[in-house]
Amino acid sequence: MAVIPVELAGRPYEVRIGAGLLAELGEQCRGRLRRQAVPIITDTNVHAAWGEVVEHALHNCGQEAHWRILPPGEATKSWEQLAATVDWLLELGVERGDHILALGGGVIGDLTGFAAAILKRGCQFIQLPTTLLAQVDSSVGGKTAINTPAGKNLVGAFHQPALVLADLAALDTLPRRELLAGYAEVVKYGLLGDAGFFAWCEANGANMLTGDEALREYAVSESVKAKARIVAADEFETSGMRALLNLGHTFGHALEAETGYSNDLLHGEAVAIGMVLAARYSARKGLMPAASAERIATHFRHIGMRADLSEIGLDCAGRRLADHMLHDKKMDAGTLPFVLMNGIGQAFLDRNVALDDVAAFLDAELQAG
Repeated sequence: MAVIPVELAGRPYEVRIGAGLLAELGEQCRGRLRRQAVPIITDTNVHAAWGEVVEHALHNCGQEAHWRILPPGEATKSWEQLAATVDWLLELGVERGDHILALGGGVIGDLTGFAAAILKRGCQFIQLPTTLLAQVDSSVGGKTAINTPAGKNLVGAFHQPALVLADLAALDTLPRRELLAGYAEVVKYGLLGDAGFFAWCEANGANMLTGDEALREYAVSESVKAKARIVAADEFETSGMRALLNLGHTFGHALEAETGYSNDLLHGEAVAIGMVLAARYSARKGLMPAASAERIATHFRHIGMRADLSEIGLDCAGRRLADHMLHDKKMDAGTLPFVLMNGIGQAFLDRNVALDDVAAFLDAELQAG
């Protein structure tokens, strides 16, 4: 088991990474679960795969799972489900010192974390991420949120978990499409600040995705280490450093909005295409070689992901996608900072990007291919 510390002043916590952690849940959470009844929020798919394992692990420590089982998918991150979840937790009598468990991917983690943040002005929660995307990204760092009709993750709070248990065995139950979507966030850490890690992904990503456990532990651990360093330096995204984690997300969120946050385009799939777009736009501005941008696209194609905007089949103009960006939560004084690149492993924040230019670039990308 790898143990990665997230060093926050007065509130440090651990990310534990290894196979079999859910089967050891009671032991891993010893000292944190104060009451016999343990509230667990999950979705139907994850409950079917891991509910029995979790119940058995808790039962062995004299505790009992109380489940809230939600529909899978991005639509669950809603006002309605948030309100119903908070009411459910209040009915259970959850206290501020209790720990709520979030068992699932990014949707469950975000919703549970936000509910914990606002319940009684802040309750404890533990992340049990079961997708690759959640293990390497959304479970670490304390960003919690729900979606609204105006856009993705526009209502939320910074609320750090007390513990993250990333069970690599959960990755064996994922459809390949979900694994690939999570892999986009692994690649992100190489692109934003570690060219050597991107080269590792090129050499090892395919084997990692097919199930090599050692490669999976390395990929998750290195990703978490990178995120932990950034979060510790800029927890509330005030210095601009944490904003680098949004590489590909401004473009990606616009694509998600245009596809209705549906199963037509998963978050990680949108981010992969978004990172290719960020690289190509950087090349268009003369910031990085076009060959480097195409190297990124080639890698995503090699492992079986879409890399081109034209592959999504959108029926819109670039201006419409750019307009979606106006609802981005990073808007500041009427301008939207973009994470661009001077090269692979050299991301930076550009606060002087004209959306008209972005719209023209997206028009060209929509027509390419």
